[in-house]
Amino acid sequence: MNIVILAAGQGKRMHSNLPKVLHPIAGKPLAQHVIDTARRLDPEKLIVVYGHGGEIVRSMLQADDIAWAEQAQQLGTGHAVAQAVSQLGTAGQTLVLYGDVPLTTVNTLKRLLQAGKDGLSVLTVNLDNPTGYGRIVRDAAGNMVSIVEEKDATTEQKAIREVNTGIMAIPTARLGEWLGKLKNDNAQGEYYLTDIVALAVAEGLPVRTAQPEGEWEVLGVNSKVQLAELERQHQRNLADQLLVAGVRLADPARIDVRGELSHGRDVSIDVGCVFEGKVELGDAVEVGPYCVLKNVKVGAGTRIAAFCHFEDAVIGPDGVLGPYARLRPGTELGPEVHIGNFVEVKKSRIAAQSKANHLAYIGDAEIGQRVNVGAGTITCNYDGANKHLTVIEDDVFIGSDTQLVAPVRVGRGATLGAGTTLTKDAPPETLTVSRAKQLSLAGWQRPQKVKK
Repeated sequence: MNIVILAAGQGKRMHSNLPKVLHPIAGKPLAQHVIDTARRLDPEKLIVVYGHGGEIVRSMLQADDIAWAEQAQQLGTGHAVAQAVSQLGTAGQTLVLYGDVPLTTVNTLKRLLQAGKDGLSVLTVNLDNPTGYGRIVRDAAGNMVSIVEEKDATTEQKAIREVNTGIMAIPTARLGEWLGKLKNDNAQGEYYLTDIVALAVAEGLPVRTAQPEGEWEVLGVNSKVQLAELERQHQRNLADQLLVAGVRLADPARIDVRGELSHGRDVSIDVGCVFEGKVELGDAVEVGPYCVLKNVKVGAGTRIAAFCHFEDAVIGPDGVLGPYARLRPGTELGPEVHIGNFVEVKKSRIAAQSKANHLAYIGDAEIGQRVNVGAGTITCNYDGANKHLTVIEDDVFIGSDTQLVAPVRVGRGATLGAGTTLTKDAPPETLTVSRAKQLSLAGWQRPQKVKK
């Protein structure tokens, strides 16, 4: 089939300079959700109709498989689809989707296409409160005969609970002619795509309907309130998928997945966690409350305590991290590494069983196995213009409050005394210290506060 996505609306009720279809759900623009779903149906042609905020819409959604059609004036849904007609492929059906209806599933759209394989099909839904939607009008035999917009509906028609979602599968061969017959003599002065239903009925073509699994699949976004409601619905859907797959969630209402989260068995995630980009959690990984992981791979058995923030990092198996640990881009941790509270690691590799448990900064470093990094230790990697490397070999013990002024190397098995400022390489299997001689001054008096 062809797919046409209507994404030209301004979205005045969003009260934003950003075009409505670019507002995010799960960190991704509304229209991008629709495009990604469309791609899974493998269309012959994928056309996005844009209008308000045109260039920014195109720049943010641009892709090689997307054709573009501009709707310079917003004169209704029929007018919008008409802008794409000249670019349609020869496929038998044209599926019309909406850039502000992000959660429709592939299975629902496949059922709609199947229903319309020999005619026209419309995705409908039954609502307890159908206010604002076009009503599905059926004859005595239950056959669909037309769609009436609310502003044009009679009192009797307004009582109908089955409504039009706007999503249709239309025979491509008839679409252009039908669009040419549309009139705008209605309450809104617009060309309604829904009017082609009556044209199909008049020609004797079958008009069938399909319904989604859930009402949320066809809900659109017209305000920040609706955006927030769909965000929570989408996150709950993702949480349910994780639960079904065996992940233990402390509270499925308090998790945010803004990308792709894959996992092994017996994974546990506490409340308030955010996963962005591509995150992989190995078997038996435990993620404590209020952690943020972005583009991170976590090895099996690793335990992450509360309030950690990791980005573009690889964490080996059986690690112990946090609370309040930060891993910045380029961090690679080996097996059984401990990174403790208020420790920051950036663009560094730390090998197996090494530990930095308290209040340290490790940047641009290569750290070997079984290294102990004392509290308050800093790799001084920046000279004001360039970054330099610190190398710490296996079995090194670094005392508290040590500064390693890069470029510098600490040899295997070396010990650095507390308070050392290392500016030259430290030899292996040796104690290195650099601090003033300790003095005790008899008779020294502590300064006293001057009384006013």
